[in-house]
Amino acid sequence: MDASHPHILVVDDDDRLRELLRKYLAEKGFIVTVARDANGARARMRTIAFDLVVLDLMMPGESGLSFAGSIRRGNNIPILMLTAMGEIEERIHGLEVGADDYLTKPFEPRELLLRINAILRRVPKPVAVPEEILLGDVSFDLVRDELRRGGVPVRLTAVESSLLRALAVNPGAILSREELIRHSGTDATGRAIDVQVTRLRRKIEPDPKLPRYLQTVRGKGYVLRPD
Repeated sequence: MDASHPHILVVDDDDRLRELLRKYLAEKGFIVTVARDANGARARMRTIAFDLVVLDLMMPGESGLSFAGSIRRGNNIPILMLTAMGEIEERIHGLEVGADDYLTKPFEPRELLLRINAILRRVPKPVAVPEEILLGDVSFDLVRDELRRGGVPVRLTAVESSLLRALAVNPGAILSREELIRHSGTDATGRAIDVQVTRLRRKIEPDPKLPRYLQTVRGKGYVLRPD
């Protein structure tokens, strides 16, 4: 997706308002997807990475509050909550469960636009991930998950590949064992990560006993320092 055209998910059971927001935001340069309830929104979020969710507080079935809480438990996507005039406690609860801002109905579409842009400006820009890292005569292609030494392919296990990728997309950053488990998606324990690091060093280091690239930071974890 073009970064200059953020993708917004509008979730509201009011057909008229939902369509109005879809047309208005599309005219303002956004890519817009709509859903009438939490189930429909979840289905869309399984296949699309949205930049922001505009979410109605009161919906039939699962409420916007409940849905916002479930989103926040596994996703940092910004949430702009739409609330009715008298829902003060619910509005506060919405912010408590993770909504970034709220807008009281009825509202001017221009105010919605201003709030959306303000939220998006606060979202950190994604860090560019390199397509390839160089470790002396060893290269790791992050697009193909291929490791080569002197141009010759080196076989990686699935765990080694996910571990190296987790380190490669965070070059120079110290990652704890727990972070490596989480980032690499492995089901290993902390000490099992140490074993995998030792095996990985044999494939990427000139001298695995004196690692130059994949270094241990005592008491903290590991860091990859590519060329």
